[in-house]
Amino acid sequence: MRLNGEFTVKSSRKAVFDAVRDARFFASCIEGVSELTEIDSTHYGAVMETKLSFMKFKFKVTVELVRVEPPHEIEARIDGRPIGFLGRLTAVSVTTLTESHGETRLRYTMDVALTGKLGSLGQSAFSAKAKEMAKQFGDNLRAAFEPRTDEVNR
Repeated sequence: MRLNGEFTVKSSRKAVFDAVRDARFFASCIEGVSELTEIDSTHYGAVMETKLSFMKFKFKVTVELVRVEPPHEIEARIDGRPIGFLGRLTAVSVTTLTESHGETRLRYTMDVALTGKLGSLGQSAFSAKAKEMAKQFGDNLRAAFEPRTDEVNR
């Protein structure tokens, strides 16, 4: 399954790239991520919980940054194994950042594969959930770069 999307953040490309490259910040923008551990500078582990329809899923996830080209592009390989459920989620994600007039546009492409019982639950349901999570990530990232209301009112 291939997922594509884009969103804009009102900040410089370097600032947005640095934020997205920071694993703790990145994880904070995704609901349900916990137990983030840095294995080394390009490998991370975490637990991710999400709800799909009436079912809750909990995954042990590993992320490998396979290519990092500051401040332009990040490619990552993701491997998720559900806890208490047979199957596997694998993905390759490429995020490209471009800057124009003080704003940064993030474009992403993800190739996702679901195997085992995960795959039998329906690609369309997972696709819809992934789009929802990407929108939420974009909203959280944009919010992190907006001035706080107490700073605006000074």
